[in-house]
Amino acid sequence: MSSQSWEGLAQLLAAEGFYVVAPNLLGHAWRRGTDYRVATLAEDLRPYFAMDMSYDVIISHSLGGLVTLPLLPFLPKTKETNVILVDPPLERTAEQFEKDKIRFLKEITDARTAEEHMAEHPPWSRGDSMLRALGVYMCDRTVVKGIFEHNEPYAFSGMLRDIPPHVKITLLMSDPEFGALCLLEHLPVDAARLHVKILNGVGHWIQYELPNAIMDEVPLPRAKL
Repeated sequence: MSSQSWEGLAQLLAAEGFYVVAPNLLGHAWRRGTDYRVATLAEDLRPYFAMDMSYDVIISHSLGGLVTLPLLPFLPKTKETNVILVDPPLERTAEQFEKDKIRFLKEITDARTAEEHMAEHPPWSRGDSMLRALGVYMCDRTVVKGIFEHNEPYAFSGMLRDIPPHVKITLLMSDPEFGALCLLEHLPVDAARLHVKILNGVGHWIQYELPNAIMDEVPLPRAKL
């Protein structure tokens, strides 16, 4: 629920020579708004794509993956950009949607400590667990309600049909047995330029549990090749 959830992966990227930019979405960290539609969250990030700004790789997790997709047409057409979507919840049934909303509201109301996160998720480091607890602390119920209420019905898989030709997408999916939010049946059968990998035994927070699975999909800077 804040860009600090990327701290561990950002350190790995920086060690490989990347300059890392990690913006907070509206509603994340202390940022607040009144409109939490995915389209609005994407529009808020448009300045990061102004004046033909280019990136070697764009990595986004969960809701961030949905926000990334409408921004892809603004990437420079003269350069191929690698985009890694980490378990984005492309589709949710009405029942799943309601359960997700209740679960997130409970998480805000009954915020867990870093120790409790570590006990529930043994692969998480203490640092990641602390940052997760901090992210929850900086959020509030109004934001959670807004994100759910402003994006109903919840159906975003169609955006994968419009991947620009200069964009290469890797979709990293968690294990359905470990709480994956992105499932194979959510993917459009006619989606092009889409590379899909399912990570067995890994839950939704891939950047905490198996960051090297993300790093394996990152093209190294030219100096490293």
